[in-house]
Amino acid sequence: MKREIIRVATYNVHRCRGLDGRVRPERIAEILGEIDADIFALQEVISAPDGRGHEDQAGFLAHETGLKYVLGETRRRRERPYGNLLLSRFPIRAVANYDISAPGREPRGCLRADLGIDRNTLVHVFNLHLGTSFFERRHQARRLIGPSILGHPWLTGPRIVLGDFNEWTRGLATRLLAARLATVDIKSHLGKGRTYPGILPVLPLDQIYFDRHFEVRKIELHRTPTALVASDHLPLVAELKLHPDADGNHRNVPAEDPHHAV
Repeated sequence: MKREIIRVATYNVHRCRGLDGRVRPERIAEILGEIDADIFALQEVISAPDGRGHEDQAGFLAHETGLKYVLGETRRRRERPYGNLLLSRFPIRAVANYDISAPGREPRGCLRADLGIDRNTLVHVFNLHLGTSFFERRHQARRLIGPSILGHPWLTGPRIVLGDFNEWTRGLATRLLAARLATVDIKSHLGKGRTYPGILPVLPLDQIYFDRHFEVRKIELHRTPTALVASDHLPLVAELKLHPDADGNHRNVPAEDPHHAV
């Protein structure tokens, strides 16, 4: 049976450091449990397989939620892998981690995970965190839509792109992605289009894009007392309906990508 409704969320967890200055992965795990999404795209996560709790946030959050996970490392932080984490209720068939860093700027990445939604459908999920500089994001936007990432001809299955885009206004990344994909219209659903900072949102940094295989059924900004202090961002959640004709063959994974089965 085809899975029709997929619940997805994007959340910059800020290394699990809250507005109170405390590093509390258990707060983030509590929030993820409340949201109960099928797919979480988390940014600014530390991984250390030989550590615990705040040292191995990726492993801890995966264990607490019971979800499969993969980390797209963008750089090392205190000798530990750091980057974008994807948690999934569905099998992770393959992954690829793309370097989208701009020269002279902090390393940035885009993690792609190919998820087996059912026997016949493979959904390509992209979790990214763009840079804070206007010109940096222009470079990253062109790289994203190019033939090696989103525009790769072998990626024929449904696509979801979500993460922290760091765009204060409608910049090139927004325009280029919006020309090729639909987007979750936060303002029309929630009455406001801002997600950052969580306690008093003034900027629309977090976004969810999807292709023609999906339609939006519901949007939420998870704004609970715990979420208001656990990170400087709030989780953005969407329920997407997958169209019946959205089959994607499991072989549609670019052979030249640095991917591996998980």
